[in-house]
Amino acid sequence: MKVIVLGAGIIGVSTAWHLLERGHEVTLVDRQPDAALETSFANAGQISVSYCEPWAYKGAPLQLLKWMFSKESPLLFRPRADWQQWRWGLQFLTQCNDAAFARNVAQLVALGAYSHEALREVVGATGIEYDRLTRGIAHYFTSQKSFDEAAHAAELMHSHGVERQVLSRDALLAIEPAFRAYGEKHIVGGTYTASDESGDARRFTQALARRCAARGARLLFGRTVHSIDVAGNEVQSVHVGAGSGEASASNDLVLKADAVVVACGSYSAPLLRTVGVDLPIYPGKGYSATFKILKPEAAPWISTIDDEVHCAMTRLGDQLRVAGTIELNGFDTSLDTPLARARCQLLARRVEQVLPGVCDTRSEEEGGAPHYWTGLRPATPTNIPFIGRTKVGRLWVNAGHGTLGWTHGAGSGKAMAALISGERAPIAGFGFHGMA
Repeated sequence: MKVIVLGAGIIGVSTAWHLLERGHEVTLVDRQPDAALETSFANAGQISVSYCEPWAYKGAPLQLLKWMFSKESPLLFRPRADWQQWRWGLQFLTQCNDAAFARNVAQLVALGAYSHEALREVVGATGIEYDRLTRGIAHYFTSQKSFDEAAHAAELMHSHGVERQVLSRDALLAIEPAFRAYGEKHIVGGTYTASDESGDARRFTQALARRCAARGARLLFGRTVHSIDVAGNEVQSVHVGAGSGEASASNDLVLKADAVVVACGSYSAPLLRTVGVDLPIYPGKGYSATFKILKPEAAPWISTIDDEVHCAMTRLGDQLRVAGTIELNGFDTSLDTPLARARCQLLARRVEQVLPGVCDTRSEEEGGAPHYWTGLRPATPTNIPFIGRTKVGRLWVNAGHGTLGWTHGAGSGKAMAALISGERAPIAGFGFHGMA
């Protein structure tokens, strides 16, 4: 088959790779000059199969209400005159109960386990280097109440086959001594899963895209999708142009294929609506900061989640990536607003509090060189992505992975390729549904 994949982040490139593995002819399209330059560019770096709880839980509505009044809140809802935002929010509220939480966790764990194995297969077959660390993921708590709740969460994960250990402060600091100076005064305990890992999603995705090209994939980078043309409820062609989004029919390429996969992250939803496919995917603006490590001997080797500010810290070679906070505020990706600056400063300040002097957290004005970044996490109300066939013939979607795109990327691509190839749904316990 001839397949067009729209979007060259971790989801789209993984889809292209697995389609090539099955002998299909692939064209990969992205508006950026290379793969993984948007949502996959600078995420937390965690392959967090065991830390995949959805945002929606019984206590979320009250917590979100409290967080609305703080610029530094982990999940910030910024009300807009935007029907899609409000619709998403109302659907999110329907998931804020124990039954939905348990159901959603089960699906996320199933997809995560399948995806982790798929990632190992790709790495084994390609030898791609991406600052990979297979030392697990730790989560530390500075509140006794939160730590007590973490024990209950670990029990739930155990019921799904996830070995999340609940550790005392001393046991946690024995696993990752980099936090000892801070932890002896502030950390009350933590959890740890040895099976999780970390690495640079951008490096991996770009390397895999090059291997796709070497296997015959046609890479159309720097090309914006102008339209998906449908007739008789079936995709006829895709029009893509050159440049940064200027609609110019004279420069369009008209692409035809047996199947089209939309894997454009948060931008999947507005594109799909142009052909009558309406999915509740809404952008969550996530932030990250990447700092040069000044003291390698004192920097953490285990990727870690800080529960107090809900950020993750991951060592990527000679740098430390710190990522966290989600802002439901439309498609804004600016870094120069007061709100954005406050959220970036939070990440730098937290690193200095927890790992004083380990990284160069100075601002540019102070002579430092931090790399701040923001990207849009394509979130669904359940946190479960859409992977499958739409109601439009030949049109498929692989989007809505939220903050777990890196975790679920390899498996989502493999599952998509299997479905397009006519194979049975490949993941036990995960729902593949036709989409309206």
